[in-house]
Amino acid sequence: MMLLDREGPLEALLSAVRSAAAGRGSAVLLEGEAGIGKTALLREFAEHVDKGRRVLWGWCEALFTPCPLGPLQDMRELLDPRVAALLDQAAPPERLFPALLNALQHAGDAIVLIFEDVHWADNATLDLVKYLGRRISLLPAVLVLSLRSDEIGADHPLTHVLGDLPSASVTRIALEPLSPEAVTVLAEQAGRCGADLYHVTEGNPFFITELLASGETEPGRVPDSIRDAVWARLSRLTAGQRDVLEVISIIPGSVERWLIQALLGSEAEALVDQCVARGLLQRDNQDALMFRHELARQATLDRLPPSLQRSLHAKAEAAISQLPTAHASALLSRRVHHAAGAEDGARVLELAPRAAAHAARLGAHREAASHLATALKYVAQATPEQAAQLYEAWAYEAGLALLVYEPVIEAHHRAIEIWRELGRTDRIGPNLCRLSRLHWRRGEGKPAEDYADQAVREMEKLSPGSELAMAYSTRSQFHMLHYRFDEAIDWGLRAIALADQLGEVETRVHALNNIGTALLFADRPGGRERLEESLALALEHGFHDHAVRAYTNFAECAVASKDFALAERLLAEGIALATKHDLDSAAQYLLGRQAQLRLEQGRFREAETIAQGVMNLERLAMVMHLPALTVLGRVRVRLGEAGGLDLLQQALQEGLATGELQRIVPVRMALAEAAWLAEDQSASDEQLTALAAMDLDNFRAWDLGELAVWWQRCGMAMPLPTSVARIPLRRSCELRGNPMAAAKEWERLGLPYEAALALMQVRGAEAGPALARAVTIFESLEARPAAALARKQAQRLGVADQLPKSRRGPYAAARRHPLGLTRHEQQVLALMAEGMSNKEAARRLSRSPRTIEHQVSSVLGKFHAANRMEVLLRLRGEPWLLSASDVP
Repeated sequence: MMLLDREGPLEALLSAVRSAAAGRGSAVLLEGEAGIGKTALLREFAEHVDKGRRVLWGWCEALFTPCPLGPLQDMRELLDPRVAALLDQAAPPERLFPALLNALQHAGDAIVLIFEDVHWADNATLDLVKYLGRRISLLPAVLVLSLRSDEIGADHPLTHVLGDLPSASVTRIALEPLSPEAVTVLAEQAGRCGADLYHVTEGNPFFITELLASGETEPGRVPDSIRDAVWARLSRLTAGQRDVLEVISIIPGSVERWLIQALLGSEAEALVDQCVARGLLQRDNQDALMFRHELARQATLDRLPPSLQRSLHAKAEAAISQLPTAHASALLSRRVHHAAGAEDGARVLELAPRAAAHAARLGAHREAASHLATALKYVAQATPEQAAQLYEAWAYEAGLALLVYEPVIEAHHRAIEIWRELGRTDRIGPNLCRLSRLHWRRGEGKPAEDYADQAVREMEKLSPGSELAMAYSTRSQFHMLHYRFDEAIDWGLRAIALADQLGEVETRVHALNNIGTALLFADRPGGRERLEESLALALEHGFHDHAVRAYTNFAECAVASKDFALAERLLAEGIALATKHDLDSAAQYLLGRQAQLRLEQGRFREAETIAQGVMNLERLAMVMHLPALTVLGRVRVRLGEAGGLDLLQQALQEGLATGELQRIVPVRMALAEAAWLAEDQSASDEQLTALAAMDLDNFRAWDLGELAVWWQRCGMAMPLPTSVARIPLRRSCELRGNPMAAAKEWERLGLPYEAALALMQVRGAEAGPALARAVTIFESLEARPAAALARKQAQRLGVADQLPKSRRGPYAAARRHPLGLTRHEQQVLALMAEGMSNKEAARRLSRSPRTIEHQVSSVLGKFHAANRMEVLLRLRGEPWLLSASDVP
């Protein structure tokens, strides 16, 4: 069929290749309904690409469970040998993906990677798309993704991945149905009526092609017409040709030459060539065979009786099983597909767990869960031990990859029930431990604690092992999160003792984090040293998740204790590490803590920008956005902007659901401050009374000090039911009647807003100058409500004449870069983002190359980045770092 109505999309693809050749790569999303002509357009595009520029093809297949990294497997013979070797070894993504990235960076000329039908992509392929898509603008490459728009919805995993790609480096091409004029041209060439053809097909190129090739056009619904058209074509073929198509139809995607020979025999080669010549089949660039259209394959498959389908699937699985062991792991997904198609339960029970383990090693946990779910369909044929293992393994993989809880919880219970019947107590503990974590994630504290206690009891009946050590550490973490510090330390020490006995480093890292955080929260010695050891060990052993968790807890302690220099370093390093390793949720949580730091520093506009950036991200888990949500509500209250109270109420409801003091106390404090600013005594009473009703003995010292100060400022009638002995100096000064000393301490620590609040408490002869200083600070911070309240207070005290004149219009607060870049460094950053070299930046800014070199080095240092690519990746996740560079 002629390629009509596709000039614009073709030019967009070719333009992307030209840009890649100039060093500006991109991702192209080629979207459209099934049969809209995506593959035809891509083949035309490949013909137009300049010679010397490689075009590599890979397909995602409609297997019951896709083969991990299917498109990359299709390309393996044309890839860099080192990448192909890693594929053969089933290397994990952290080794394979950087190797592919390196190969693309040094490819020489522009290279095009075409991933067809990514709506069927496995989880590992989706991870690869996200990995390459986030970096593609820095590569001389084009990543083309074809997908059926009618196959994906809001909850499809591909939708989430595409939403995470940087919009600036993504081109979307939505193929539309052919116009009536184009359909008329095609119909006239075939001697048909264009109006009738358009009415039946609605311009779908595949439907048009198949109907024209069938020799007849039947009215009715399009899917029925296409099915009838395909079946009509099949009926006019020879029996041998039909046999070839029917056998090949059971295999989604492409069929290798060796498999065709195994299924059909070498004598079928001539029949295969005849099907290719008639346009029913086609060969790819590696000589594998496939239906020209997937819909034609499906229509052919629909003709086969179930008994024949089962027989052909069994024959295909048997043929694949005869391959050498070196290829076996890459074909496990296909073997499971065919074993399931053959309804061979024993074979599925043998193969699916192996395929799941292979997928899990590649990080494709969704595919692992899918394989195990396929096996569970035949669980009635499994031995009791196999069944228990299947339930347990599926629940583990599904708990990692799927946003479901009830089926996972039920599967763990089924596993526990069977293990008990078998007397396998050793397998009960891990299931109970996972049940505890599942209930904790859902905010169900009581069952979570009960299952954790039961898991420890069950595992303590056995010889000590790594499962018991991690159970101890999990109990430690649970207590730490709920501010039960003594229990957290005790369980953590038990975990470390057992982990050291077993030589288990990961549990030691986890437990040291819990103990160190608990000690710092409780204001006891030794916490910092343990957190430093946890972080160092995590970095040494490549435990990136544990390292980011250590950065998170350590930084939170530093912010809360007002050690801002330490907090700056930890947050910068933690965000850089999380960004580098694509730990996006952890990075956003750390950004929320960075927003909290900026709030404390009185850098309200920066805090607002960072927090809003985090909240703009969809699908971020509740706990991961809570720090940013709390900061956003608090800063808007302090700036006098709309919506602040609503955000704080949302944060309170979410915090209460967790039951954790660290999620609740700061929000109630913020609401009490908002009520005080509004002179709403009943609202402040409500929040402070709720805080006082909590277990104050478990409050962190700095939280207790903040509560005591607000209790006094709001004039609560009853005394606060706790001792002030452990309250920090900066709070106790104000409590003991010396707010001037408190203000000086706050200014020394770098918290101007807190200093101004303390100055508002000064009375007597110094009240006038103190309020004047407070108003000056508030207005410099754009803290309008506090400035207005300070002026009211001065009028009440009769010292209003000592205040500075009221400002009219917007406040002229100085804007600083969140990472402390100088004006010149911000200009260099903006040019780095444009892709300019040092030499080009020197010409643009009229500075010497040596000066630019020093300024680029300084930018890298402040970003904690090893190279420009890491800076650009960071800018994609934190675009406000670049917008803050809009300097004259």
